[in-house]
Amino acid sequence: MIADSDTRWKWGALTARRIDPEARLDARLLRGRATPTPRQLAELGIPADSMSEHTAAELLAEISSKTCDVLVVSCVGGTVQALLHGFDRAWREDDRRPVVVTGYVGVVYEKLADGLLLRAGADVVLANSADDARRFRAVYEGVGHPTGSIVETALPFLDGERYRPDDSRPFTVTFAVQPSVPEGRADRLHLLRRLVGHARRHSDRQVLVKLRSKPGEHTTHIEENPYQKLVSSLDPPENVSLVYGAMGEVLDRTDLLVTVSSTAAMEALHRGVPTAILTDLGIREALGNHHFIGSGCLASWDELDDGVLPKADPDWTAAHGVATGDPYADLRARVNGLLAAGRLPRLSPYYTLRTAPGYLPGVLARHGLDPEGLPAARLAPRETGPMRRAARDLLRNSARTAYRQGVQRVAPAIRRWGQL
Repeated sequence: MIADSDTRWKWGALTARRIDPEARLDARLLRGRATPTPRQLAELGIPADSMSEHTAAELLAEISSKTCDVLVVSCVGGTVQALLHGFDRAWREDDRRPVVVTGYVGVVYEKLADGLLLRAGADVVLANSADDARRFRAVYEGVGHPTGSIVETALPFLDGERYRPDDSRPFTVTFAVQPSVPEGRADRLHLLRRLVGHARRHSDRQVLVKLRSKPGEHTTHIEENPYQKLVSSLDPPENVSLVYGAMGEVLDRTDLLVTVSSTAAMEALHRGVPTAILTDLGIREALGNHHFIGSGCLASWDELDDGVLPKADPDWTAAHGVATGDPYADLRARVNGLLAAGRLPRLSPYYTLRTAPGYLPGVLARHGLDPEGLPAARLAPRETGPMRRAARDLLRNSARTAYRQGVQRVAPAIRRWGQL
């Protein structure tokens, strides 16, 4: 499977395991600004039989039609589109090819048509809920693209024991942060001030700030105002703690999950943990919390201070991916049916040089491909000597560090100066 960030590695690897728990899992990480670090991968705790890092052009050269039976592509939409074109070109003359599976790593609350059409052309496009499946089919039908690839399932990381209150430990509130929502420093400080105030008001509670990454690390989105730096300026009381680690382990000791719109809310709802979707900054598409309208989970810090524990609406959760039974049975059946079909038709992305001649070449070029889906420049031979390999890795890591420092430190400073 191919992934381009820690979050997408989690989704892709667990999706592969849902398809076949016993299958060999070979991980290929796409090199870029969000390539997960060893610490992030270790924190997720999902083993792979092999793992390596590549550019898109290198992946096209390495993954032949006979390398695997199923290829899970867990990447941003533009990357999925580029790989679909690249693999179609590479496998065009072969008598067999892998089944290509893709989808979204979490709640789909923005760029529905944009992201969905960039994924069109894969054999299987996963919808994480009944509501997503309905919306996906409407988009494909509306542009005349076949809907047969859409398969309803659930987020593959929804797992864990059902919530039971535990009087043997302090009541625990977990605030699940997000790298990009809200984005501004003032909004983040507002949420943290209210969190610190809640902790002071309820000194008998443990209040956890669940962090996604450490400063300098990237996830799916760029984070310009890391929470761990902001919270230290607020002199938090002793019952406030910053925590890392797997979300499931944190939920094991959580009595109230608080977030703006994180996918962690779906994990909590699946377990039956009381879940609050914050309305302090409004209910807005830009925040993603509009997705939870009708869920029964919308609440403000004022209400949480007063002891409110939101109760999720069962009809809403059933329609939005908090599934029961085996939500992956249809996925396994679809993949097994395609594998048994023998030779599959060519991959057929919706975007082509005929349907989007002013858009597709730019998408492909960003991944080093020409308009025909071929590598734009001939790949350089791989250096196998230990000294050359070490020098290449040092240069690559140094460049990545410089890029991340520029994104997280220099660019925000320049923007602030421009506002003076």
